[in-house]
Amino acid sequence: MSDLPIAQTLHRAFEGAADTYVTLDYDARFLRRKRLTTAAGWSFIVDLEQTTSLEHGDALQTSDGQHVEVRAAEEEVLVITGENLPRLAWHVGNRHTPCQIEGARLLIQRDPVIKHMLEHLDAKISEALEPFTPEGGAYGHGRTHSHDHGHSAHAH
Repeated sequence: MSDLPIAQTLHRAFEGAADTYVTLDYDARFLRRKRLTTAAGWSFIVDLEQTTSLEHGDALQTSDGQHVEVRAAEEEVLVITGENLPRLAWHVGNRHTPCQIEGARLLIQRDPVIKHMLEHLDAKISEALEPFTPEGGAYGHGRTHSHDHGHSAHAH
Protein backbone atom coordinates (compact mmCIF):
# COMPACT_ATOMS: atom_id res chain seq x y z
CA MET A 1 0.00 0.00 0.00
CA SER A 2 1.12 3.57 -0.58
CA ASP A 3 2.42 5.91 2.13
CA LEU A 4 0.89 8.87 0.28
CA PRO A 5 -1.91 10.87 1.89
CA ILE A 6 -5.37 9.87 0.65
CA ALA A 7 -8.11 12.37 -0.23
CA GLN A 8 -11.58 10.94 0.26
CA THR A 9 -13.34 14.19 1.19
CA LEU A 10 -14.43 16.75 -1.38
CA HIS A 11 -15.46 20.28 -0.37
CA ARG A 12 -17.52 21.98 -3.09
CA ALA A 13 -16.79 25.68 -3.72
CA PHE A 14 -14.25 25.67 -0.90
CA GLU A 15 -13.95 29.04 0.84
CA GLY A 16 -11.17 28.24 3.26
CA ALA A 17 -7.43 28.66 2.81
CA ALA A 18 -6.02 25.79 0.77
CA ASP A 19 -2.52 24.51 1.53
CA THR A 20 -1.71 24.10 -2.18
CA TYR A 21 -3.49 23.38 -5.46
CA VAL A 22 -3.66 21.09 -8.46
CA THR A 23 -4.35 22.37 -11.96
CA LEU A 24 -6.38 19.94 -14.06
CA ASP A 25 -8.01 20.21 -17.47
CA TYR A 26 -11.69 19.38 -17.99
CA ASP A 27 -11.09 15.69 -18.74
CA ALA A 28 -8.69 15.21 -15.80
CA ARG A 29 -11.25 16.76 -13.41
CA PHE A 30 -13.51 13.73 -13.94
CA LEU A 31 -12.13 11.03 -11.67
CA ARG A 32 -12.65 8.56 -8.88
CA ARG A 33 -9.21 7.21 -8.01
CA LYS A 34 -6.00 8.82 -9.18
CA ARG A 35 -2.56 9.93 -8.02
CA LEU A 36 -2.12 13.69 -8.30
CA THR A 37 0.85 15.99 -7.71
CA THR A 38 0.28 19.46 -6.30
CA ALA A 39 1.87 22.74 -7.34
CA ALA A 40 3.95 22.45 -4.15
CA GLY A 41 5.40 19.21 -5.53
CA TRP A 42 3.89 16.61 -3.20
CA SER A 43 1.73 13.72 -4.33
CA PHE A 44 -1.44 12.25 -2.90
CA ILE A 45 -4.08 9.73 -3.88
CA VAL A 46 -7.66 10.76 -4.66
CA ASP A 47 -10.00 7.95 -3.64
CA LEU A 48 -13.59 9.11 -3.94
CA GLU A 49 -16.66 6.94 -3.40
CA GLN A 50 -17.77 7.39 -7.02
CA THR A 51 -16.54 8.99 -10.22
CA THR A 52 -16.95 12.72 -9.68
CA SER A 53 -16.66 15.89 -11.72
CA LEU A 54 -14.39 18.27 -9.81
CA GLU A 55 -15.06 21.95 -10.35
CA HIS A 56 -12.75 24.96 -10.31
CA GLY A 57 -12.71 26.14 -6.69
CA ASP A 58 -13.46 22.77 -5.08
CA ALA A 59 -10.97 21.36 -2.58
CA LEU A 60 -9.87 17.85 -1.69
CA GLN A 61 -9.02 17.13 1.94
CA THR A 62 -6.28 14.58 2.51
CA SER A 63 -5.96 12.12 5.38
CA ASP A 64 -3.21 14.27 6.91
CA GLY A 65 -5.51 17.34 7.03
CA GLN A 66 -4.21 19.21 3.98
CA HIS A 67 -6.63 21.03 1.67
CA VAL A 68 -5.81 20.95 -2.04
CA GLU A 69 -7.67 23.46 -4.21
CA VAL A 70 -8.79 22.33 -7.67
CA ARG A 71 -8.03 24.80 -10.46
CA ALA A 72 -9.19 24.58 -14.05
CA ALA A 73 -6.22 24.42 -16.42
CA GLU A 74 -6.00 26.52 -19.54
CA GLU A 75 -6.81 24.44 -22.59
CA GLU A 76 -7.51 24.91 -26.28
CA VAL A 77 -11.06 26.17 -26.71
CA LEU A 78 -13.22 27.67 -29.39
CA VAL A 79 -14.79 31.01 -28.49
CA ILE A 80 -18.18 31.32 -30.19
CA THR A 81 -20.04 34.58 -30.68
CA GLY A 82 -22.74 35.62 -33.10
CA GLU A 83 -26.01 37.37 -33.69
CA ASN A 84 -28.15 34.53 -32.36
CA LEU A 85 -26.20 33.06 -29.45
CA PRO A 86 -29.19 31.11 -28.02
CA ARG A 87 -29.62 29.32 -31.38
CA LEU A 88 -25.91 28.51 -31.51
CA ALA A 89 -26.06 27.22 -27.92
CA TRP A 90 -29.00 25.00 -28.84
CA HIS A 91 -27.02 23.41 -31.71
CA VAL A 92 -24.00 22.83 -29.44
CA GLY A 93 -26.22 21.28 -26.76
CA ASN A 94 -28.07 19.16 -29.30
CA ARG A 95 -24.74 17.44 -29.99
CA HIS A 96 -24.14 16.87 -26.25
CA THR A 97 -20.98 18.97 -26.47
CA PRO A 98 -19.80 20.36 -23.11
CA CYS A 99 -20.24 24.13 -23.27
CA GLN A 100 -19.29 27.05 -21.05
CA ILE A 101 -22.09 29.59 -21.37
CA GLU A 102 -21.38 33.25 -20.74
CA GLY A 103 -23.40 36.38 -21.44
CA ALA A 104 -21.88 37.23 -24.81
CA ARG A 105 -20.04 34.05 -25.81
CA LEU A 106 -19.87 30.27 -25.63
CA LEU A 107 -16.72 28.20 -25.08
CA ILE A 108 -16.28 24.61 -26.21
CA GLN A 109 -13.28 22.34 -26.47
CA ARG A 110 -11.56 22.58 -29.84
CA ASP A 111 -13.53 20.38 -32.26
CA PRO A 112 -13.19 20.87 -36.03
CA VAL A 113 -16.53 19.16 -36.80
CA ILE A 114 -18.53 21.36 -34.41
CA LYS A 115 -16.56 24.39 -35.60
CA HIS A 116 -17.53 23.65 -39.22
CA MET A 117 -21.20 23.24 -38.28
CA LEU A 118 -21.22 26.51 -36.35
CA GLU A 119 -19.53 28.40 -39.19
CA HIS A 120 -22.43 27.32 -41.43
CA LEU A 121 -24.77 28.85 -38.85
CA ASP A 122 -22.92 32.19 -39.18
CA ALA A 123 -21.11 31.92 -35.85
CA LYS A 124 -17.97 33.93 -35.33
CA ILE A 125 -15.31 31.59 -33.97
CA SER A 126 -11.83 32.20 -32.62
CA GLU A 127 -9.38 29.91 -30.89
CA ALA A 128 -8.08 30.65 -27.41
CA LEU A 129 -6.22 29.14 -24.49
CA GLU A 130 -8.44 29.55 -21.39
CA PRO A 131 -9.69 27.60 -18.39
CA PHE A 132 -12.69 25.52 -19.46
CA THR A 133 -15.54 25.15 -16.97
CA PRO A 134 -18.66 24.04 -18.85
CA GLU A 135 -22.18 23.90 -17.49
CA GLY A 136 -23.11 20.82 -15.52
CA GLY A 137 -25.85 18.52 -16.69
CA ALA A 138 -29.49 18.71 -15.76
CA TYR A 139 -29.31 15.08 -14.61
CA GLY A 140 -26.75 15.55 -11.87
CA HIS A 141 -23.78 17.60 -10.83
CA GLY A 142 -21.02 17.85 -13.40
CA ARG A 143 -20.98 16.00 -16.67
CA THR A 144 -23.72 15.87 -19.27
CA HIS A 145 -22.98 12.43 -20.69
CA SER A 146 -24.17 9.08 -19.38
CA HIS A 147 -27.43 10.56 -18.26
CA ASP A 148 -30.80 8.86 -18.10
CA HIS A 149 -33.94 10.49 -19.45
CA GLY A 150 -36.12 7.78 -17.94
CA HIS A 151 -36.82 6.23 -21.34
CA SER A 152 -36.54 2.56 -22.09
CA ALA A 153 -34.78 3.33 -25.39
CA HIS A 154 -32.67 6.38 -26.08
CA ALA A 155 -30.58 6.77 -29.21
CA HIS A 156 -28.11 9.56 -29.88
